[in-house]
Amino acid sequence: MPAKHVLKLCLLLCLLVASLLACDVNVTSNGIQTTNSSTPVTTLGPNTPLNTWLQGASGVELRYEHWKSPGNNQDTVTIARFDLHRVHISVGYQPDQPQTLNAWMQQTGAIAVIDGGYFDDHNRPAGLLVSNGHATGTSYNGFGGMLSVDTQGNVSLRSLRDNPYNPANEQLQQATQSSPMLIINGQRTNFSADAQSQRRSVVAIDKQGRLLLIVSPSQSFSLDELADLLASSDLSIQTALNLDGGTSTGLYVNSGNQKVTTDAITALPIVIIVK
Repeated sequence: MPAKHVLKLCLLLCLLVASLLACDVNVTSNGIQTTNSSTPVTTLGPNTPLNTWLQGASGVELRYEHWKSPGNNQDTVTIARFDLHRVHISVGYQPDQPQTLNAWMQQTGAIAVIDGGYFDDHNRPAGLLVSNGHATGTSYNGFGGMLSVDTQGNVSLRSLRDNPYNPANEQLQQATQSSPMLIINGQRTNFSADAQSQRRSVVAIDKQGRLLLIVSPSQSFSLDELADLLASSDLSIQTALNLDGGTSTGLYVNSGNQKVTTDAITALPIVIIVK
């Protein structure tokens, strides 16, 4: 083969290898595959069931569902469910050293980590944030919602429009705020939002008092579509709050033989940690 053809072949092979490495593919023990590219997807292994709760460690369950909106947008959604009597919830905040979810997992030894509330270009929270008793930022007023843990360990997810934060009589140990509330008292909410499809992440509490962490890793659903899908699901959701989402969307779970590795595209200064 002429030398110039050999050179072209080598260049093509190098480009192919580089593109494969750039995808950063992760495969879990369940055959669940995600990527850290700009358009991640979740690909289930042939033996991974849909619409079935898979038992992890005590108090931890995972479920995969294929959701499709009336506009034919669709994605495979991952749902992690936690018995709040068996886990501890905290909020991680590192404005000077944001990290991947993988790094957050290794640092904290958590069984699950998901992206938290919104943050600005300087990694400061857009609303109130409380991490291990230290408060930063200012609470949303008249909109949005808050996941919080008080000094007695009680976990709450609430609308800040219906139940505003009052620093005079509330002692919070952990808190992150975001917007909009998607479900309040079991009912889909009304809110103003653009129709852009984006990666989505949600924190919710069901009618049995369990915590749900939900991610849609591909750019499939608008916020209105997401709220409709949550309301029509069989997850028995009492309250649900949209999290930062977009390039921040990610969920890591490591519980028994159940594992999820959907990393955020960007490093995160704010995360919700489950231990």
